[in-house]
Amino acid sequence: MVRLLKMETLEVRPVVRTAPLPDDADDPAIWVHPRDSRLSLILGTNKARAPRGAIGVYDLGGRMLQRIDGIDQPNNVDVAYGFALGRERVDIAVATERYASRLRIFRIDPARRRLVDITDPEGARVFAGESDERAMPMGIALYQAGRGEVHAIVSRKSGPKQGYLHQYRLAAARGGRVGVQLVRAFGAFSGEGEIEAICVDSELGYVYYADENVGIRKYHADPRKPEREIALFATEYEGDQEGIAIYAPPNGAGYLLCMEQIGGGSKLHIYPRFGVQRKPILTVQTGADDTDGLDASAHNFGAPFEQGLVVAMNSEGRNFWLYRWADIEQALAKRAR
Repeated sequence: MVRLLKMETLEVRPVVRTAPLPDDADDPAIWVHPRDSRLSLILGTNKARAPRGAIGVYDLGGRMLQRIDGIDQPNNVDVAYGFALGRERVDIAVATERYASRLRIFRIDPARRRLVDITDPEGARVFAGESDERAMPMGIALYQAGRGEVHAIVSRKSGPKQGYLHQYRLAAARGGRVGVQLVRAFGAFSGEGEIEAICVDSELGYVYYADENVGIRKYHADPRKPEREIALFATEYEGDQEGIAIYAPPNGAGYLLCMEQIGGGSKLHIYPRFGVQRKPILTVQTGADDTDGLDASAHNFGAPFEQGLVVAMNSEGRNFWLYRWADIEQALAKRAR
């Protein structure tokens, strides 16, 4: 549903609110079921120290189907499709585990709609040689590099002004487990705040990340491309630059979605996916509280998400809110008139 607020501000309301997590909801990810998109899942992190740290697995109605406990403060989570695990191709979810300084890697079982841990506990450690906050992973985005190859681009709680992000290739280990291999360190950092939100547009080959209080930076995701900053935008926000997501329909168009974190009513800024991102095409009020994480998908999930959906973290309710893309499309149409 879309309604008009004062000063011509458009508000989009969620149609589904997930069950709450016990401590501190942080970041969502959408997994699309390979045969029946109505059976797709929403994954969401419960940001807490072990044993309470967890990943919640929800259906599209917001009901929790599974909770994986014992993760030592998971921050962000992302999914990838067709990862080459031995002779199989599997879908995976990968989360950062802050106080273990590693990634947690899960195989997604489409038949049971459950996550199965396939982490190589030692082989999945990140930021080797660093200590304290420089060794604590925060944000993550998965880059589908092709031919079953998946890279994890990972940020941390604190880091240098150059090389803040590390990019790792996920690598199969013994016993069906998965670890990581460092590919490169890259990415500028202002020195203010921190970097958490990351998003990869694998089709176009770009990675976006939020340098909080400064703006959103854009780089090539392919490590073979020139390592230079392509753009810095979204510099005018009053709140922190937080969740970033791609809405990519099959017709080749789409949008880049960026969340401005505001207590009681975070704002969603919509930019063109192609070309130069300078100013947002549209800004909408989501009503979600103090939003960190964001994800989006253009798949047809059946009613009420025939044109896709957007998922945003809602801090006060410790849960995730699901919005119909059709309502955001309606807001875009109203702004165009």
